[in-house]
Amino acid sequence: MPISPARTAAFDILLRVEQEDSYASELLHSTRCAELAAPDQGLTTELVMGVLRWRSLLDATIAKVASQPLARLDREVLTALRLGAYQLGWLDRVPARAAIHESVELVKRARKRSAAPFANAVLRKLTDTSISSEARRELLASATNPEALATSSAHPSWLVQRWASQYGLEMARHICMYNQSVPITSIRLRAPSAEEELRRDGIEISAGSFLRDARRIVAGDVTKTKAFTEGRVVIQDEASQLVAAIVGQGKRVLDCCAAPGGKTWAICDRNPEGEVVAVELHRHRAEILRKRVLAKNVRVTNADIRDLRAGQPFDRVLVDAPCSGTGTIARNPEIKWRLKAEDLGDLHGRQLAILQSAMKQVASSGRLIYSTCSLEREEGEGVVEQAMQDNQSFQVLDLPSQLEGLRADGEFVAQDVKSSYGPYLRTIPGVHLCDGFFVAMLQRIE
Repeated sequence: MPISPARTAAFDILLRVEQEDSYASELLHSTRCAELAAPDQGLTTELVMGVLRWRSLLDATIAKVASQPLARLDREVLTALRLGAYQLGWLDRVPARAAIHESVELVKRARKRSAAPFANAVLRKLTDTSISSEARRELLASATNPEALATSSAHPSWLVQRWASQYGLEMARHICMYNQSVPITSIRLRAPSAEEELRRDGIEISAGSFLRDARRIVAGDVTKTKAFTEGRVVIQDEASQLVAAIVGQGKRVLDCCAAPGGKTWAICDRNPEGEVVAVELHRHRAEILRKRVLAKNVRVTNADIRDLRAGQPFDRVLVDAPCSGTGTIARNPEIKWRLKAEDLGDLHGRQLAILQSAMKQVASSGRLIYSTCSLEREEGEGVVEQAMQDNQSFQVLDLPSQLEGLRADGEFVAQDVKSSYGPYLRTIPGVHLCDGFFVAMLQRIE
């Protein structure tokens, strides 16, 4: 019996994530996956994201019944075991026989035939040791310390310790629980008529949390609709939409780290008469940006913002800095297995250099918005506060107060804009139904 296309695709994607530091979300949208039948696409996504979300718990489960340390296993063998263990322990609708047989066949397909009996023995033992999803949820909900929370939610201990210290244990629990769930798909309506068009196409939607033009997909595949393919709606997390809204309006707007372009496009829509300069360091990402942002008023520049010679200054500047991405783990679970605590210092230095360079591009009385999709203080407050110490020509504006202006315009619809983060704004996964973002607004005062 041949291996199913879904399991084969999932196996290959997981190996590339391990071996090449690829991102699963990108591979799941590759040409190969697009050619799969719809049910196979769904199962491939479930297997890939499930294994990545629960990797440490899967490994602990496998290690209990394996006759040799996991560190000694070839990557191909361990990947097949993880796939089998996930199906046995998490997917009730998959027959155990199919999960075991096809996982063993994947080992053989990877030319590790000598390990096939070992894989078969391990997976057969797992059929008697798996726990229910309800039991896993209870363990996560009842964890009384960061270590127990990290173990039950399949997160690195050092990361959960940081969140518990910064936000408290209960908020850390919300973050972890959100990261282990399928995140909400949010869209931005570029045309008012698009909402009714989606409903006619059978897409069930609901209102967003923050913005008038944000919607959540409740049911249906929006990517198959004409409104999506023709660009009248755009898939974009609502926190990302909010950042673009905060940038506001200007005659000249600079987007410093623009790819993949979601915020750039939203900024262009808000400033149809303005000039938007989108800067991207990497050539291939700049090309993606050019193809994605369907706006006539954008000029894409392949350059390093730290060396940019833009001529006239800008009255609005966005620095959506490259970061750890810990606010997007629900969408990119491989981040939690790649990131190391020492990486945060390197990221801080890079972000500070980018912000300091961008500050030079701001016109008198102009505003700069600094954002990251990170939950870590080093990448948010720490960067802004150090930049302010080194440059006295800027002031930090109170962002919650600034949001009231968007509310007066009818664009910001959230009921409560109070912040426990001083003049900054943070969205927290699990507390808010979106990615985790940090946002600060600076204004040049001379």
